[in-house]
Amino acid sequence: MSLLVIYLVMQLKHFLQFNDFCREEYEYLFERTRWIKREFKQYRQYWPLSDRTLAMIFDKNSTRTRLSFEAGMHQLGGAAIYLSTRDTQLGRGEPVEDAARVISRMVDLIMIRTYKHDIIKRFAENSRVPIINGLTDEYHPCQIMSDIFTYTEYRGSIEGKTVAWIGDSNNMCNTWLQAAEIFNFKVHVSTPPGYDINPERIGLSGTTYYEKFVNPHKAVIGADLVTTDVWTSMGFEAETEQRKNDFAEFCVDEEMMSLAKSNALFMHCLPAHRGEEVSAEVLDGPQSVVWDEAENRLHTQKALMEYLLLGKIDTGS
Repeated sequence: MSLLVIYLVMQLKHFLQFNDFCREEYEYLFERTRWIKREFKQYRQYWPLSDRTLAMIFDKNSTRTRLSFEAGMHQLGGAAIYLSTRDTQLGRGEPVEDAARVISRMVDLIMIRTYKHDIIKRFAENSRVPIINGLTDEYHPCQIMSDIFTYTEYRGSIEGKTVAWIGDSNNMCNTWLQAAEIFNFKVHVSTPPGYDINPERIGLSGTTYYEKFVNPHKAVIGADLVTTDVWTSMGFEAETEQRKNDFAEFCVDEEMMSLAKSNALFMHCLPAHRGEEVSAEVLDGPQSVVWDEAENRLHTQKALMEYLLLGKIDTGS
């Protein structure tokens, strides 16, 4: 019996930070991700975006973001165009607003990976098509969507669980904090002095969903998931040596992981520096799910692109 596919039309929607979507939308996206991933693993063709084009604008270097979006769009039957700001008029001072007005007339979807979050906001304000945040200094929503989906694959719902964030209060940390309010879990945040989180900037509703710890070992106690990121994010390379000193006690090693629950998972968005923010024994150990976490960027983003372009899909028999 053939599938009856009904496309429910939705208004223009952007994905700039994690709280742009509600819990119900994420549950739908995870349902679609499971189906899309299953089709992919069974080598079954699924081309709902056969006449659509994705423009990928990169102001920062990338491996996983470019590959997952470009491969994902092709696997959905569409086309992906890579644009570097170094090779376009954006790199020569063309206003973001003008670029948005032009590019959005020629493609169906735009993913941007840049520095200041204000750039992607201005782009979205002047775009005729959906904009996806592939990473900014402030937020990395696509990665956290993949991380939470990966957790559900291994352990079920993340609701009521404890996530320990160890390290810099960067875009990953900010996005985990937003996600905690949506999915109803707790984040234990441990950062060195001078690298504290900024709840007002992130737009948090209160302190219900996070707790700050000076000692990273105490933050990990009883955690269901332990996660970290590089000590020096792109754009902060001048601070590398200072950060190595400041973060010296914030390496997730076997001793630290032993304080979490016995079935706790370890995640890292990659690339990782073994011996700095995480030990090789943890990154390559049995609790680490970083390779599934990386692969799931592909599947969750395929569901995201389908949703932004086609709306919710009801697949009834």
